Amino acid sequence: MTKIGIIICARYQSCGGGKCFRALRERAGAFARYPKGEPVELVGFSYCGGCPGGNIESVPEEMKKNGAQIIHLATGLVVGYPPCPHLREFKEFIERKFGLEVVIGTHPIPLKYMTAHAELSFWKEADMETLAGDLMRESREVMEAYN
Repeated sequence: MTKIGIIICARYQSCGGGKCFRALRERAGAFARYPKGEPVELVGFSYCGGCPGGNIESVPEEMKKNGAQIIHLATGLVVGYPPCPHLREFKEFIERKFGLEVVIGTHPIPLKYMTAHAELSFWKEADMETLAGDLMRESREVMEAYN
């Protein structure tokens, strides 16, 4: 069984996780990496602590104590406006300090956000296509279903 933790953006700290949990159940977005028949257990769900990410120093450690093997940095960090400027640093820090794999993204990018962001200069400069590649593989229909 794979055990995961999810870290969301502080802007959405009151989020109930509906799209993330739906995508985990459906194995959509960044959760498509887990085979549908293989159990995945969510062992932690928290927010980054606000810019510049104060909880990134402690939350992954707590998740690791609960058995987390992989940390997902939520899709809201990618498509919130503006996208989190610390994504690469969060990924590197968590992987190096805690020895945990970090995946950028959770649920599929809603089509309305992809449409709005895809042509903007900061999206291209941040190379979101590479950074959040798992999220870019969904069909238009799936992205629209997450609007």
